[in-house]
Amino acid sequence: MALTIETYTNPGAKGWRPGNNIGGSTLFKALGHPLVAARARSLRERLAASGPLAIYDPVDQAGCFDAFYGLSDLDIAGVYVQKIEDAGSMRLGRTAKPVTELGDAPTVLIAAFDAHKLADQIRDLIPKGAELVTFDELRLPDDMLSNRRNYLDPLNFATNFGFLRDQDGHHTTVSSANYWSGYGAKDPELWLCLFDAGGTKLAEWREPLNGTHSLFRIDSGEVRARFGLPGFTGSLFMHALRVAGHDVVKYALDISSDDGLAFSCTHDANAWPADLYAGLPAPKEGERVILWIQNSHPVAIPPGGIGLNIMGSQDVSWLDASIPAFGTYALDVGAVLPEARWPNQIEVQAGRYFVRPRYEVIKADGRRRIGHANVERTDLTPDPRIPELSRVLGKGYLLPLPVPPVSSFRTEVLATPMATCQHELPLAVTLYDASGKEMARRFLGRLARRDSAPVDVTAWLDELGAALPSGYGHVEFTYDFREGGEADGWLHGFGRYEQLASHHVAETIFGAHIYNTPIVYKDEPQSYAAKPPGLTTRLFLRLGDAPLDTLCHLIYPASLPWRAHSSTVLSLCNKSGAEIARREIAIACGGSLFWRASDLFHAGERAEAGNGAYVLVVDSTCRLFGFHGLIDGDRAFSLDHMFGF
Repeated sequence: MALTIETYTNPGAKGWRPGNNIGGSTLFKALGHPLVAARARSLRERLAASGPLAIYDPVDQAGCFDAFYGLSDLDIAGVYVQKIEDAGSMRLGRTAKPVTELGDAPTVLIAAFDAHKLADQIRDLIPKGAELVTFDELRLPDDMLSNRRNYLDPLNFATNFGFLRDQDGHHTTVSSANYWSGYGAKDPELWLCLFDAGGTKLAEWREPLNGTHSLFRIDSGEVRARFGLPGFTGSLFMHALRVAGHDVVKYALDISSDDGLAFSCTHDANAWPADLYAGLPAPKEGERVILWIQNSHPVAIPPGGIGLNIMGSQDVSWLDASIPAFGTYALDVGAVLPEARWPNQIEVQAGRYFVRPRYEVIKADGRRRIGHANVERTDLTPDPRIPELSRVLGKGYLLPLPVPPVSSFRTEVLATPMATCQHELPLAVTLYDASGKEMARRFLGRLARRDSAPVDVTAWLDELGAALPSGYGHVEFTYDFREGGEADGWLHGFGRYEQLASHHVAETIFGAHIYNTPIVYKDEPQSYAAKPPGLTTRLFLRLGDAPLDTLCHLIYPASLPWRAHSSTVLSLCNKSGAEIARREIAIACGGSLFWRASDLFHAGERAEAGNGAYVLVVDSTCRLFGFHGLIDGDRAFSLDHMFGF
């Protein structure tokens, strides 16, 4: 059974704004914060011992507390509401009454934060001598808040989870920049809490965020040494304090190992737990796929709370294990779904228990790579206007995925259903050279939900008997309605890349958008920090410390013809955010640029930037989409999509 909390708000809903946490609801973060959990349990025990309890639930927040800590099993004298239209509804298993019918009870709980006005409104209704309790007892300290006047402001809960491991020769690093100061935050800071796999707190500390765009990096080995910890695999809870502009903690996550066989990267986990995730690849022969479940709440996941099924199948296999609060569990996909084999895709029945999960693929030779599943939307329906968009929006929704140099890498791409309403995907895939020249187009048909049709781009080029003139390029998935069909705009695709020299593999997944048009359809083209259309770029590229090099593949996708070339600036910055060097580049509209940091910035500049350096990719003329990674010569590499702010 899914956890009965609200975590998600449709981007089209009232009150949503670009740059805001798409999850919308902050109540579950406020009640489920690691600093709050112990006090909330104590409050619950106090209420249980207080005798009959009257609960005033004016803004429908009691249910979330009940889901985490339990209220409905207490001795409740009555549940009361403010809106007449809510009277008669079921709250905590009771029929709600208007607050004007508030009867005698020794304790009255106002199930809300910022409750002083609510308390004043019913002051004359509260029984004489009754104890008044509110959720304000559970507030975080004021010095952790961006907005003290509105406790549930999303900026007060810029939180996220990171996968952190330092065990048996395996290591992880979280990297990002202080982008909040660029939006006016005066003294932002990180509050960090590390949990082991059993949900036990290993360490709690604060990490200063220095100047604007200064880099921060959390290295698992440094954390282990700093706190004298044994080897661990678990969750790092991150809370960015006193922020502005963005309520999302974005980061790059790198994994490595002493033997060099684990080498991979991925990025932040959406901060709102979802009902379903998809895009999890089934293992090939000789592979194990481990789904890392990071319980994101202060309540255990019960046996049968998590399930897996092959996409398009109704046969769900449920995990017969409990996962403790804030615990981390390694779910072996092959053990739960032994019949699943690539190119099957796996749907994760997540029950709102955990944020977007990582998975790890372990090959028979010991090589490891990490990726992430994506949120499968449950709130969408087919949009009948999308087939008509080509009249005004050209390609409309498109999903670009890189084709790195074919002399060094093999490329395979796969469309992935990512909404419960997607019973079919009418698609085409188009191959472009880096110059923007269209090389080939393939109609994939009206793919059924159960279909999984990977496109081997390397083999496709062989079939064409052609080469990419630039040696690399990109592909785009687009809707194609030549045989009819329906679409909802939530198109996703998966890219898998193999280094020919080492056979090391990396993979990434992302969703379609409308790119580089001055007209807007719904919330597209998206903008990170303003209203659509998003026609600018600000991407973060962390650099690998020597001897590792950094690769980047920037794509200039355009739904309609836009400016002929980008006007892109690459700023090499040291860890303090100071610019050391810059390069200006031009990417053809509809084309791409694959580059390495060592190609564009000479050794002296990179040495001056030092360890912890990064590149800021900025363009005020167009929206670019980028992919980044590290490369260890011919031994291994990593690749995932970049993030912006």
